[in-house]
Amino acid sequence: MLKKRFSKKQEVEKPETGDEGIVETGSELNETPEPEEDRTEENSDPDKIVDINEPNEVAETEEPDGETEMVALQKELLESKDKYLRLAAEFDNYRKRTLREKMDLIQNAGESLLKDILPVVDDFDRGIEVASKAEDMDAVRTGMNLIYNKLKDFLTNNGVKEIDAMHEPFDTDWHEAITNIPAPSDDMKGIIIDVIQKGYTLNDKIIRYPKVVVGE
Repeated sequence: MLKKRFSKKQEVEKPETGDEGIVETGSELNETPEPEEDRTEENSDPDKIVDINEPNEVAETEEPDGETEMVALQKELLESKDKYLRLAAEFDNYRKRTLREKMDLIQNAGESLLKDILPVVDDFDRGIEVASKAEDMDAVRTGMNLIYNKLKDFLTNNGVKEIDAMHEPFDTDWHEAITNIPAPSDDMKGIIIDVIQKGYTLNDKIIRYPKVVVGE
């Protein structure tokens, strides 16, 4: 009875075989098949010879060597030096041109002013010539007054004005005291009694202070 059970057990545990004697097990289901594309690419041309000197992507993306970088830096330095030299030359030309224009302006600034004053000088020449031959001195004085008034008008038109000083309170900002004398009255103390030399302004700027005598 025991022998019979044992034989049945062996028959159950005996693996089944196919026609070709290959044992069918569950391990075949767990195996991962290799990709067909990879095997195809690798074995597509077994006779192909790989050239190790052929450039690849890695070689193309390599950083430039030190010599190439040095050449690039030298080229950049030469370009910067050329730009600097050009800029320096342009600035030097500008400086020289500006100085020349300034010199011309200083030398010729009074050209128009002198042209306007020449007619007054001509009047003085004619007045002196007439005065040397004239017998009527009243006519000479009249002519001199006309020339003087013409000269004053010329100065006024060019921004030159006379500073009023006579009988004005002395002010150091506008007057230059030559001397002090006793005032003829108390109300004349600190007042300008006499003007030795007239003063003038040019566009409200003092170009000559009047020289005055002040009472004390």
